Amino acid sequence: MDETSTIGQNRKVVIEAILEGEKEKADALLDAYAAEHGYRDTMTAILEPVLEEIGTRWAAESISLAQGYIAGKVAEALLLKISREEAASDAEPAKKRPVVLGNIEDDYHSLGRKLVAIFLQSAGWDVIDLGGDVSAADFVDKAVASAARVIGVSAMMYTTAENIKKVRAELDRRNLSGKIMLAVGGAVFRLRPELCSEVGGDGTAANGFQTPELFAELWERALAGGPL
Repeated sequence: MDETSTIGQNRKVVIEAILEGEKEKADALLDAYAAEHGYRDTMTAILEPVLEEIGTRWAAESISLAQGYIAGKVAEALLLKISREEAASDAEPAKKRPVVLGNIEDDYHSLGRKLVAIFLQSAGWDVIDLGGDVSAADFVDKAVASAARVIGVSAMMYTTAENIKKVRAELDRRNLSGKIMLAVGGAVFRLRPELCSEVGGDGTAANGFQTPELFAELWERALAGGPL
């Protein structure tokens, strides 16, 4: 079996373990791959595509909250192992850039946000997760306090996505638009990409894989906007 086939088979088995509620089995499979390739490569080659598939199934409402929770715990465990592996190496750790995440006011659908946080952490971002039902003022307060140049706001439904306009209004009120960028995401934005501009967003990603690239682009645009 060639390397590509092996990777594909590993992904399939990890997904099956997660969906069957067997976290320990998923952890063991990832550890076995990491023993040969390292934990960072394991995240990139195996778990990131698995999480993307989990996110797709979640958006299609074909997996349960419990299955999504297990996927998140598997990812958290692997991220911890990556941190330990890199701390033990001689390489100087890269300075992590802070970003703020949360579900907008009145929105409590956390799985998509948590998966995005995992993709960002894997890419080296310092993720400040405010949780669900976050007010516009709290988003902006935390971004200013942490020197975060990107706020990521999640909403699952159109009715709650409308509340993102309050974050844009708060940035405008404090003269921070252009200095702090507003990324938006959630199921409703995949269905209606034009909603991003309607609610005042600076950008959105089609899937979790593309989120780190989007945040990197928005960060550079924010720096060009001047100091906070």
